[in-house]
Amino acid sequence: MKILLLGQTGQVGFELKRTFAPLGTITAPTRDQLDLLNKEAVQRYLDKHQPALILNAAAYTAVDKAESEPMLATRLNTKLPAQLAEYTAQVGATLLHYSSDYVYPGQGDKPFTEQTTTGPLSAYGKTKLEGDQAITASGCNHYIFRTSWVYSARGHNFMKTMLRLGKDKKELKVVSDQIGAPTPARLIAQVSLLAYTHNIEQGVYHLAPRGETSWQGFARSIFRHTINMGQELTIAPEAVNSIPTKDYPTPARRPLNSRLSLQKLEQALSTQLPDWEDQLFQTLEEYFEYQEQS
Repeated sequence: MKILLLGQTGQVGFELKRTFAPLGTITAPTRDQLDLLNKEAVQRYLDKHQPALILNAAAYTAVDKAESEPMLATRLNTKLPAQLAEYTAQVGATLLHYSSDYVYPGQGDKPFTEQTTTGPLSAYGKTKLEGDQAITASGCNHYIFRTSWVYSARGHNFMKTMLRLGKDKKELKVVSDQIGAPTPARLIAQVSLLAYTHNIEQGVYHLAPRGETSWQGFARSIFRHTINMGQELTIAPEAVNSIPTKDYPTPARRPLNSRLSLQKLEQALSTQLPDWEDQLFQTLEEYFEYQEQS
């Protein structure tokens, strides 16, 4: 099977490439090989390679910059998915696309379901939602996985930032009133493969680990596990202090509630997704193993 992977250099793209490798031949163009901002170039690439499966991990993820670069965010988050969906519908291929908790209004304290009324607070969230809607409206074979707080052993992410700061800081202030589930890119790729190979009903699904925490709680857990693994840090977990979102202003509004109901996906797969702390421990193990080999 011919598989096209877009966004191979990102956290999710890296994991998708190695996870889906057994299914067929993966073509994963770099930015130099394919300019995703160029609609005509993308169309020529699709026509040339004719993939039966498209894994779209490409996105404009700079949440704050999206407020000042809406056209770039729109091209990558809305128009590109729409173009991929149009191709997929025409040739009978399948599209796996990755979306975000930012499509929801971020209020309350209950998990959002896939049927919850959307209401993005930022340009990033708006463009991601419009991409989801374009895929759904196309009628193509598709899976849209909405996830939250993505991190991994590679790339730029919150876990790696905390590990860097924890080596020379004795105290940190981290937001404590945003609640969600940190989701490793590895889990996203593994569950994506499971969903595709099990041929579950197509549509929108929430994909994240079980449980919930704040960014402060996430940071404390990162430091606690790291210390328990015998790694040296300057900071202690209890030295991660609380700060409310209102005292940490950013150009784009962040949702306070990023809880996602996993019921639909768990029922479709007849399984229970793992806990976020267990996934953090595994990701830290992978990170330190990778550091030793580097």
